[in-house]
Amino acid sequence: MTELGKGAEFDLIRALRARWGKLAVGLGDDASVLAMTRGDRLVVSVDAAFDRVHFRTDWFSFREIGYRAITAALSDLAAMAARPTGVLIALALPRNDERELLEIADGIADAVSAAGTVIVGGNLARADVLSLSTTVLGEAHAPLGRAGVQQGDLIYVTGELGGPRAALRALSGKQAPSPALRQRLVRPVARIAEARWLAGNGAVAAVDVSDGLAADAGHLAAASGVGIELRSDAVPVFPGATPDDALAGGEEFELLVASRAPIPIADFVQRFGVPLTLIGAATRGEGVQLLRDGERVAPPTGYDHFST
Repeated sequence: MTELGKGAEFDLIRALRARWGKLAVGLGDDASVLAMTRGDRLVVSVDAAFDRVHFRTDWFSFREIGYRAITAALSDLAAMAARPTGVLIALALPRNDERELLEIADGIADAVSAAGTVIVGGNLARADVLSLSTTVLGEAHAPLGRAGVQQGDLIYVTGELGGPRAALRALSGKQAPSPALRQRLVRPVARIAEARWLAGNGAVAAVDVSDGLAADAGHLAAASGVGIELRSDAVPVFPGATPDDALAGGEEFELLVASRAPIPIADFVQRFGVPLTLIGAATRGEGVQLLRDGERVAPPTGYDHFST
C-alpha cells in the first residue's frame, strides 16, 4: 500500500485506512487501478447523500449514515445485475471530529463488507454540511437496463415495501417507529446477489425502488416505450406500513424486474429468504396504470428532488 505524506488530512486518511483494514486496497495514489474480467463490461454509478436531505443526524447514528449512503449507491449496481469491484467515497465534514468520522467509516465498512467489495479511494474535505458522495464500480457480462421491457412481460418486485416511509412518518411526528420499521429504514440491503440470480433466470430489465414503486415503474415504462399495469392488492406491504406507503415510499432499494416468462419464485425465496412477488405486467400504451378493486386509479407520483 502506498505510503502517505504528512498533514492533518493524511492523518485522518491513515485513521480510516487502519479502521477499514483489508476492506481498503490501494489507497494512496492519485487514482485506483482495477483489473476487469475478460469479456465483462465496466458499470459505474455515483450517488450523493446530504444532511437534512437524505438523512438527519438527530434521527440516525453516524454509523447508520455511512451504511445507508454506500448501500444506496451499491443498489444502483444491483439494478444493473453488476458485481461490485470497488467503492470510492468523498466525505465532506462540517467539523473536525474524528470520533464521528470513524463512526461513519464503520458504517461504510458494514456496507462494503455486506456487498463483498472493497474501498479503493476517495476524498476528504471541510464543508458547511455533512455529505457523502459515493462512486461504485462494478462489472457484468450482460448488464440489465431499464429499456428491455416488452408488451406482455411479467413485472416482479423483491421484498416487502413501505417500511422506510412508515418509519420516516413516525420520526417526523416525533414518534419512535417500531424496531422492525426502524431497522428497515436504517439497514436497507442492496440486492446484488439477488439481481445476478434474477438476470440468470429470466429478468430482462430492472430498476431499484428508490423513488417509490409506482414512480420507478414509470421509469421502466418510459425507457422501454410500454405501459405497465400494477395490481395494488398484489404489492407486498411491510408489516406496520400501509398500501400507500408501499406504492409511494422511496429508499426501499428493492428490485423491480421484468421477465418474458415466469420466474421460479419458490427457488428465489429458498435461495435468498426474501419474497419475490408478481405484481403486474407490461401493456400497450405508456406510463403506469394502477388497478385497485378492479378499477384503474391514478398512481402516486413518488419522490422527486426538484418537484415543486
